[in-house]
Amino acid sequence: MELKVVKVETPKDTQLILGTSHFIKSVEDIYESIAGSVPNVKFGIGFCESSGPCLVRGEGNDPELKEYAKKNAFAIGSGHSFIIFLKDAYPINVLNAIKMVPEVCTIHCATANPVEVIIAETEQGRGILGVVDGLRSKGIETQSDVEERKRFLRKIGYKLS
Repeated sequence: MELKVVKVETPKDTQLILGTSHFIKSVEDIYESIAGSVPNVKFGIGFCESSGPCLVRGEGNDPELKEYAKKNAFAIGSGHSFIIFLKDAYPINVLNAIKMVPEVCTIHCATANPVEVIIAETEQGRGILGVVDGLRSKGIETQSDVEERKRFLRKIGYKLS
């Protein structure tokens, strides 16, 4: 077995979701779950098929995000994994809908941070062991940091008071 790290190449001003599912129709079902969750969301999906022709399948309503998704899915190359890039929405807006897709097994991360995917490669293929989502912690929040966090969440509309 060989361990590899794949750096996800993320388009500017996007969020990403990385997960694992179990069936070729996942790419279409995930498309429908996102499109039905947020009006005007722009997205692309790359899905790694792990049997038959073992192709990267792509869907989406934004050609650039769809190409990024297919390119990154191919670089990850792990069977039945998927990657989604979102614009004009946050993962929190679509995660529950994606998790409700019957063939979705795992969400590894949902973030706007830089992401590295840790891959195990064997003679048979590849599997995702985990992800590095963002940067290492630099300290523990102070009371001032708590107040700033609370102000930020209210400013972007995720908390009321």
